Amino acid sequence: MAKSKKWHCMIPLMLLACHEARAQSSVTLYGVVDESIRYMTHTTAAGDSKVQMGNGGVSESRWGLQGVEPLGDGWTTFFKLENRFYSNSGQSDASLPFFNEAQVGVRSTSFGQLILGRQYNVMIEGITVGGYGSNPWIPYDFSFQPEVTLTGGIWTSNQAQYQIRLHDVMFSAGYAFGGDAGHLSYGSQLGAAAAWSPKNGPFRFGGAYQVSKDSLDGATAKAWTFGGSYTWDHTRFALGYIVDQRDRGFTDFANGPFTTAGLVATKYTDFSRRRMIMGGITQELGYAWHLAANVWRTLQDGVTPAKDGSAWQYQLVADYNLSVRTDLYVEADYAQYKGDLIGAQLQGIQSIGTAQKGTQIGMSVGLRHLF
Repeated sequence: MAKSKKWHCMIPLMLLACHEARAQSSVTLYGVVDESIRYMTHTTAAGDSKVQMGNGGVSESRWGLQGVEPLGDGWTTFFKLENRFYSNSGQSDASLPFFNEAQVGVRSTSFGQLILGRQYNVMIEGITVGGYGSNPWIPYDFSFQPEVTLTGGIWTSNQAQYQIRLHDVMFSAGYAFGGDAGHLSYGSQLGAAAAWSPKNGPFRFGGAYQVSKDSLDGATAKAWTFGGSYTWDHTRFALGYIVDQRDRGFTDFANGPFTTAGLVATKYTDFSRRRMIMGGITQELGYAWHLAANVWRTLQDGVTPAKDGSAWQYQLVADYNLSVRTDLYVEADYAQYKGDLIGAQLQGIQSIGTAQKGTQIGMSVGLRHLF
């Protein structure tokens, strides 16, 4: 009888232990510390050059926490928090929120995933999964990556995004809430992306469409992109096209990276349409080397003829892995700007245009460590 009672008492404890084992969650600390020394010409109206230790290098430094908890039957819940900081000064990037990515979501092995919070917009999802972004082995925030400007700054706040992969096809749809009482569309963003991305095939294609509404008056900014890549024997050839089209009233978008002052400072309010064609070749040499050559051609239709402009931008990158987590790199870029694109933001993430003359040369050498 005592033995029977003993087993009777142990059964609930065993069931509780099984439940706890199934629901066990994991939290991971991760990050990148990247630092470079960069030389640039024509950084002032007088044509002066400068050499400086950069805020980062081929990647902006960051640290983050991410966690996953199994829910059973193929379902999991997850979260991600990520801070961006300057490794040269130790300060957080003042142009971004302290947690530049802050999201929680639920994922199914059969039905895709739903992500809530500040996260990548669908334009970046289409380009990265479609395989035609520049320097694909580097996290998407390179200091000289002009397509970032035309994607609307990579991240969007207050966003709900659904993603699913069906065999070789990825689909993503996102909506960012504006939160304006009486004007539901003000400050909102709606977009969708699709890509054909076989895991072992040489071809990849993708595209995206995105509509943003001004936070103050509901004016519209539209963007779309498409492109693809072909990989042959560790050599990748990529080609893409991006269009930005902006109503004159679009001067503030609180859910994105641009305040009114930021839009003016980067000459974003000067154009009615921008078009960019981009292409690149990436070569892997064994385990250690990545080499890349990229080119961007941008055409700008200004809000007035005086604000028309165009640009050619070229880049070479050589990256050598010292280990699985540490690499050395050398980067060189050359740009030709005409018209209103002189001094515009057309370099990479969060960068105010530094070219105060019609041409600019930049060179970087740096060290990066992932953890």
